[in-house]
Amino acid sequence: MAKGKENKTHGLSNVLVLRFSAIGDVAMTVPALYGACHAHPDVRFVFVTRESMASIFLNAPANLVVVGVDLKTKYKGLGGMRRLFGELRRIYSIDAVVDLHDVIRTKYIRLLASLKGLKVSRIHKGRKGKHALTRRNNKVMLPLESSRSRYRATFSRLGLAPDESFTGLFGEGKAPADDFKAITPPRGEGEHWVGIAPFAKHQGKIYPPELMEEVVSRLSGVEGMRIFLFGGGEHERRVFSSWQDKYRGVKSLADGRYGFATELALLSNLDCMVSMDSANMHLASLVDIPVVSLWGATHPYCGFKGWRQDEDNIIQLPLTCRPCSVFGDRPCYRGDYLCLNGIKPAVVADKVLSILEITRDLTKQ
Repeated sequence: MAKGKENKTHGLSNVLVLRFSAIGDVAMTVPALYGACHAHPDVRFVFVTRESMASIFLNAPANLVVVGVDLKTKYKGLGGMRRLFGELRRIYSIDAVVDLHDVIRTKYIRLLASLKGLKVSRIHKGRKGKHALTRRNNKVMLPLESSRSRYRATFSRLGLAPDESFTGLFGEGKAPADDFKAITPPRGEGEHWVGIAPFAKHQGKIYPPELMEEVVSRLSGVEGMRIFLFGGGEHERRVFSSWQDKYRGVKSLADGRYGFATELALLSNLDCMVSMDSANMHLASLVDIPVVSLWGATHPYCGFKGWRQDEDNIIQLPLTCRPCSVFGDRPCYRGDYLCLNGIKPAVVADKVLSILEITRDLTKQ
């Protein structure tokens, strides 16, 4: 079907798209959202998320409006959702709702939209399959549909199928050095730039800091290596500060409030990112750089692998208890978190060097 004809079949002009939740989940919407905008230039998409996450949508399509909202005070509870929906419908003449979250807040907005006769489409999260994959006994170890594919399907059910035009927040290039000069000067000749994001929300997804410090130590010994530490919070600042003081070429980003735009600009210029199954894996994916991802209680089979990331760069142990959780929020029933403690720092460092095409066997250090 020709593109112009397809655009006329959905009969929609202003589509409300909902995804609150954590930054990683919001970041995963970008390829599908930008692809839908590009494929349907006659439709205005109004994407609503938390205030703190609105700034990740860099170089947005002309027909995308990103609205950051305060869900803690101004739009708190179901009463706040009713007020929010009323305001958005009045301002943007909303005629359909795409729910990429499917939680109480968004279900209520869907209900309000349906009562007004608007078209709605919701994500199918595949909860039954995720339960089968993470239960303790009789696991079904099969890969599930990715979250990005589920997002695409949610748009498609309204006749708004995304295309594959999205290649990265900076297209196929990198952000100019001026965009991250608040963090560091431009790359020097012969330098290798690596990002490390060692923390996550839940313990089941955090590589032990003492082991990650060994990774930092090994990499910092490579000539021309610059290591940028991504994260925030008081505990992370303390850890990063000690690493920055002890190892050559290490820079902590936790002490500065640079903002997503600046940090994403720097990310786009890195050679590689080391990350847990966390938001930074997804943010790095959006700027089209390779990610060495470490997985513990969770598993790529759950559908949260970084966008277009190479499976060869995934580091995980073949334990029969994995995965025990979709989000890494369950206590380890073994009590030892072997899934993380068993990953050798030399393996992580060697994987980074292989991506940088640096020949050096760090397992002998």
